[in-house]
Amino acid sequence: MRRKRIEEWGKGMTGMLLLICLVLCALLFKAYLDGKFHSVETLREYVAGFGIMAPLVLTAIQAAQVVLPVLPGFFGCIVGAVMFGWMGGFWCNYIGISLGSLAAFLLARRYGQGLVTHLFPGERYQKWANWAAKSKSYTTILLLGMILPLFPDDYFCYFTGVTNMSTRKFTTIIILGKPWCILAYSLIFSGVITI
Repeated sequence: MRRKRIEEWGKGMTGMLLLICLVLCALLFKAYLDGKFHSVETLREYVAGFGIMAPLVLTAIQAAQVVLPVLPGFFGCIVGAVMFGWMGGFWCNYIGISLGSLAAFLLARRYGQGLVTHLFPGERYQKWANWAAKSKSYTTILLLGMILPLFPDDYFCYFTGVTNMSTRKFTTIIILGKPWCILAYSLIFSGVITI
């Protein structure tokens, strides 16, 4: 009886989280259509409009931009550093991007190849799928890609979800690989480091 209640509670919580995520994505997509994500300045104004909740909003935006690849994540890195300094910007961006990366991976794991090919159609998917199936170095390349700037992270989070990589290994790669590039962006865009 107790186990059944726990299962029902778990299903209810999963449904509630899914609903919250869908509403959040819909609101962010509407903001995108309204031009709030078209430049660093429009995004900064949008985030600043939430006052004390601005860090949470930026974190949510950074999570959503991985799940919805139309949202520009790079702008969020700049806005975080400018608004909250290098450390505050780093944490908002790192937590958001890491959560979004895990969400994309789990969505692909749950809904499979159909979702991934719908998001990234054509030869691109087939080329990478064939390579990953044969490659013994996919894990190393994924880790290096998460460390380096300009790697197509969003795509690889979804793509990795349809490989046989475990959730634990993927999470470890995100936790260890993601902070370095985000930290560099935070230091540069907050003015701590000049290039």
